[in-house]
Amino acid sequence: MIRTIAVLAIAAASAAALAQAPAQTPTRIRGTLEQVDGNLLTIKARSGETMKVKVPDNVVLMGVAKASMADIGKGKFIGTTTVGQRGGALVAEEVHIFPENMRGTGEGHRDWDLRPESKMTNANVAEIKNMGDGRVMTVQYKGGEKQVLVTPRTSVVSYEPASRADLKPGTGVFVNNAERQPDGTYTAPRVNVGLRGQVPPM
Repeated sequence: MIRTIAVLAIAAASAAALAQAPAQTPTRIRGTLEQVDGNLLTIKARSGETMKVKVPDNVVLMGVAKASMADIGKGKFIGTTTVGQRGGALVAEEVHIFPENMRGTGEGHRDWDLRPESKMTNANVAEIKNMGDGRVMTVQYKGGEKQVLVTPRTSVVSYEPASRADLKPGTGVFVNNAERQPDGTYTAPRVNVGLRGQVPPM
């Protein structure tokens, strides 16, 4: 339990530090881990490109585990990638549920690059209503509010602590804030790692 709290606290502190850093265009890497050589990760990106990512000894590893619509409750702090609208609500491609001590991470509504015209909204779930076989969430963030439709097609995941033992070839990974180096490699302080076969959907 103490280890879990410590890992999540480090992740929250890392996210807060990034939020205060000068604005930069992030390099987001989505793909499959091919090789681990010490602190050098070789990732086969979805584009087909092979990318080398150097991580520090104290790299923050966050596990991404399968969850369900039922796990999205009122008062939860979530992130959601949406594409398009239906009935006035943004349609969720995915929802990731943050642990409580990561509340506020990346709060707000912005453009995202998962798919063309996609958006990312990190916010508190204020209300949930059933709508057919889905649910409509009212999510609130500083300065705004959105309606988000979660459908049976929406991928729902939650964050869990992970360790270097979870960095195995064939594992799905997502790096949100990689920085390209002069030699063509990348550096990143944090890696999201799919657990138990889950591919990070964000």
